[in-house]
Amino acid sequence: MKLFLRCLMCCVVLANTAATQSSRPASPAYGQAKGITDVPGISVGHFTLSGGLTGCTVILADGNGAVPGLAQRGGAPGTRETALLDPANAVERIHAIVFSGGSSFGLDAAQGVMRYLEERGIGVRFGGHVIPLVPAAIIFDLPFVNDPKVRPTADCGYRAAGDATADRVREGNVGAGAGATVGKMGGAGRTAMKGGVGSASIRMADGLVVGAIVVVNAVGDVIDPATGRVVAGTRNADGTLADARTLIRSGATIAGPTPGQNTTIGVVATNARLTKAQMQRVALMADDGLARAIYPAHTMSDGDTMFSLSTGQWEGTPNLSRIGALAAEVVAEAIVRAVAMADSLNGVASAQQIGTVPARMK
Repeated sequence: MKLFLRCLMCCVVLANTAATQSSRPASPAYGQAKGITDVPGISVGHFTLSGGLTGCTVILADGNGAVPGLAQRGGAPGTRETALLDPANAVERIHAIVFSGGSSFGLDAAQGVMRYLEERGIGVRFGGHVIPLVPAAIIFDLPFVNDPKVRPTADCGYRAAGDATADRVREGNVGAGAGATVGKMGGAGRTAMKGGVGSASIRMADGLVVGAIVVVNAVGDVIDPATGRVVAGTRNADGTLADARTLIRSGATIAGPTPGQNTTIGVVATNARLTKAQMQRVALMADDGLARAIYPAHTMSDGDTMFSLSTGQWEGTPNLSRIGALAAEVVAEAIVRAVAMADSLNGVASAQQIGTVPARMK
């Protein structure tokens, strides 16, 4: 009798489990077709300098621009016009965001984007003038380029803006990610690996879309949150992955990189209609994606900066916590894609070369 009751209970549990699973909505798929440009109103353009070792990337917001937000947790940021994004300040919309190599010199690229937009009458109208609002952030890639005179200029920004399209985002060694590297813990003959640009998105059944684009030039390793495995990072002298988690926990001597020479910068965008204060919260939650996919993140040597944009083209009722949670997901996926899509360059090994690209990205 006891055996019969146990079997009966097992059957009930299995039936309930099957019913629950069959009634669950399908999990949203990452939008591998396009990336952040799956968000209506967002387009992306790149310009890579001759030689392919540095460049800039432009994210354009169509029409009257997009409502922005900002989270800046890195200890050594290099940015322009980020004070505009404070919810306490008057500006409600911006028209583009620029990412560039070339360290602080690369901030000049934003001037070219301003010129491009001004020529097309895009910007804030004030006193008979059109003033495009274009925040920017840079990565430090000068050692990778090996020529301090080769860096993105205003003309590069202008060309990147002209290249902008709502088509699939080009990833890897392109634009601002051309000279990006990761895994720069240093010491004991250890070497870095290739970083780059990555993009991902999630489209929900109700029409909500959340997407991200990230330039990954981190001190730390890139770790796939789906498996916990290192995809790209610090390598030992024999070519094996050192795993920054193991190095730090073991107390090994690590040569700290110079402040300001590393950073992960990104944009998360949504078609939801949100306020500037809400977009700041989205940026803060999206920034959690860095901590999921990079170890360590937000160090004193990183200028980690996350922007957010709301295009407001979705008529649904937004749930801020839901959007922020999805934002962190797509940021983490974009980070992994940045190193997975990059190829070996200038003598720096890539995830493709050593065979650590996640199966879903092959």
